[in-house]
Amino acid sequence: MATGGKRVAWVTGGGSGIGEAGAGRLAADGWTVVVSGRRKEALDAVVAKIAAAGGTAEAVQLDVSIAADAQKAADEIVSRHGRIDLLVNSAGINVTKRRWAEMELEGWNRLVEVNLNGVLYCMRAVLPAMRKQQDGLIINVCSWAGRHVSKMPGPAYTTTKHAVSALTHSFNMDECVNGLRACCLSPGEVATPILKLRPVVPSEEEQAKMLQPEDLGRTIAFVASLPPRVCVNEILISPTWNRGFIQTPASRD
Repeated sequence: MATGGKRVAWVTGGGSGIGEAGAGRLAADGWTVVVSGRRKEALDAVVAKIAAAGGTAEAVQLDVSIAADAQKAADEIVSRHGRIDLLVNSAGINVTKRRWAEMELEGWNRLVEVNLNGVLYCMRAVLPAMRKQQDGLIINVCSWAGRHVSKMPGPAYTTTKHAVSALTHSFNMDECVNGLRACCLSPGEVATPILKLRPVVPSEEEQAKMLQPEDLGRTIAFVASLPPRVCVNEILISPTWNRGFIQTPASRD
């Protein structure tokens, strides 16, 4: 990472959940953080919260599924700050109609556009700056569903997350010679707003036993704190009370 100067991180999906938590922890560690997402009000709230805590952050409204806009966002960050040291791909969605019996092509296509294409677009957008620096880290927020197939997340979400895992490892195979590295961060259930889209929304008691956004924020900051010689290829992390292991009725929905 940059030494003797500022370190610049771009966090997609930074308006809530894991992205917001990661941005906050990075800012607390002294990073200059750029958060992006579709909801300007949410981004502004995150920037204000970071500033109130003494950190440095700014917001860029962005739909990662639009390749030209992702490239524009990266170019603007480089223009303002001179570099991008870290990309955290945290933007992701799921849909309520997710099983084969009710799955709609519109929902499938939107998941592919955001969860997979959006990750690729942002990775490609930062590559020129990172290659020029001969240094850079990408953390792709994947999922337990990217490693283990189960019914609950649905075929579209599971497929896109498996693809993100492959994309991350293939990046390391090609770009390690340029000093670049990527981490596939694959959490089990996390108590974030995306849970509201589940056919059966977990209870407050169940959510309290899940991973919390700040757990992933700390993990992101840890990976980002390691020296450039270290590549954490993959992290598979879950709640101790893992409903996928316990197989409660609600965990199968």
